[in-house]
Amino acid sequence: MRRSERLIRMTQRLLDRPHQPLSLSELSDSMGAAKSSLSEDVAMIRRVLESDGAGLVDTIQGVGGGVRYRVAVPSGLRSAFVEDMVARLSDSSRVLPGGFLFMSDVLGDPDVLDISGRLFAEAFDAAGVEVVVTVETKGIPLAVATARYLHAPVVVVRREHRVTDGPALSLHYVSGSERRIQTMSVSTRAMPRQARALVVDDFMRAGATARAVMNLLAEFSAEVVGTAVFMSTNKPAAKLVDQFVSLFRLEQLEEGQRVRVGPGDLALPRSVR
Repeated sequence: MRRSERLIRMTQRLLDRPHQPLSLSELSDSMGAAKSSLSEDVAMIRRVLESDGAGLVDTIQGVGGGVRYRVAVPSGLRSAFVEDMVARLSDSSRVLPGGFLFMSDVLGDPDVLDISGRLFAEAFDAAGVEVVVTVETKGIPLAVATARYLHAPVVVVRREHRVTDGPALSLHYVSGSERRIQTMSVSTRAMPRQARALVVDDFMRAGATARAVMNLLAEFSAEVVGTAVFMSTNKPAAKLVDQFVSLFRLEQLEEGQRVRVGPGDLALPRSVR
């Protein structure tokens, strides 16, 4: 196999399996190349990805050795994505009766979901996430996109318990937007105990739902390493969740007036957050 072909195949494998270790021994056998040659290839791939801001390639020590790709988003792609999303979400025709913002089309766009998942995964790359938790239904695609780049399973918190989920743990909480008592539940078979969990959702107003999810996960002795949402509101300023990050902030939403959406903290490069 020519080196050029080997480089392409190795890069493809790394990008297809983010956060998953690749054994140099297995790569050596499948590509018919010595480990020393593969190490030189990895060094070249690492330089290119890092220079473009497209990710990091770690070397894993130990028997057999290996490598692992960790996702990152180039600054140019990040800026273009944020600019496009702010323009799309600031359309006054998105305002729904009752003071809600229509986002279903955006959260159904595969490209939007992919880059959002990459941004969430990049932000929590070093957090040791073992499970990504979300609430049905709009948060599920975002959670799946994030989990792919962190190589972690997804656990869905249900509004209503389903018999197909098996045994479940339920919790009552007061909705922040509707101010009424609601219920959420999670399958005890799906949620591992004492796991490091990342909570992902599409929208946060007061943070009541995210707070309830954290309380529910506490029953599994889980450690919530962070909460990431696609969009949060400026008001109320005081949320029920102390620490969270968002891609976008809803600054103004009134019927008959222009919607104002701005970038959130996750939309900015790490160096300026």
